[in-house]
Amino acid sequence: MEIDLRSDTVTRPSPAMREAMASALVGDDVYGDDPTVNSLEERVAELFGKEAALFTPTGSLANQLGIRTLVKPGEELLAETQSHIVRAELGAAAVFSGITTRTWPADRGILIAAEPMHVAHPNAGPYLVSTTAIAVENTHNFGGGSIQPLSEIRELRKQSQAVGIAMHLDGARIWNAHVESGVALADYGREFDTVSVCLSKGLGAPIGSLLLSTKARIGEARIWRKRYGAGMRQVGILAAAGHYALDHNIPLLKTDHARAKKMAEIIYKVAPSAINPTTVETNIVGLNLAAFSITAAELSAHCKESGILIGALGPKFARLVTHLDLTDEGIEIAANHIGAELQRTFVA
Repeated sequence: MEIDLRSDTVTRPSPAMREAMASALVGDDVYGDDPTVNSLEERVAELFGKEAALFTPTGSLANQLGIRTLVKPGEELLAETQSHIVRAELGAAAVFSGITTRTWPADRGILIAAEPMHVAHPNAGPYLVSTTAIAVENTHNFGGGSIQPLSEIRELRKQSQAVGIAMHLDGARIWNAHVESGVALADYGREFDTVSVCLSKGLGAPIGSLLLSTKARIGEARIWRKRYGAGMRQVGILAAAGHYALDHNIPLLKTDHARAKKMAEIIYKVAPSAINPTTVETNIVGLNLAAFSITAAELSAHCKESGILIGALGPKFARLVTHLDLTDEGIEIAANHIGAELQRTFVA
């Protein structure tokens, strides 16, 4: 039995989701004629209190389309040091949009409004780079699935709006934050000018994200989507998977969160320096291997030999992600195996 903990992107569409895809009404989306795409865009925009939405194949594209509507070439985007936009999107903001970035560090990626505002330099004149947008990631991937406090988001919105700085939400896993915190999606949405959300992670769709904003910004983003080569034709087949995910899979995220906590608790019992279970809020367990002689790549290789796949995202950082294709039995097997491997290599 293979137990894949590399990411929640590895999920496969269920038979019922495949049936929904097979029976989807379709049309040419480049012409705006795909009814299933159109209804998905309208549905998700309404969930977050936004005027319009744009279906994209990836979360990275949704992020990049969003920030380019907020930041002109040569202007500055602020993001947390370990954020997906600056760490995992391969410099796309600079390559495609001429956007410069600066970052601020935060423990587990958790937002404190004063920190980006201390870095921000709006309206810097002709000699320095002007900050025109701030990106917030919720949940924070490399922070271990941490949930951003709504109070800090609101405070950042208040302070940044007062000096003309826009805000973008990288909400790839906003569904996890919503389910665990109880904060309404619209309460998150109203604090940001642009929002990206993903359907192909915890919600189990095979592909698809959306960018949400005003009608004007989405109109601009639609042009750039086509310009980037991401205009899609009868893509209602994929949008139908998104509808199915929203209809059926959001409540299942609670199970993912409970399994991640359980996995962290099992590992903590034998390797307490690797993880603090109290910091595991959603479906991501980040293992700090600084006190162990093994590297993340070596741990990953050892686990793979036993049919357990994990992510090695740094020399001493491994990531475990729960999702709807896992079982309670698989979680226990994986956690016990990883714990034993770490206990064997403990050196501190």
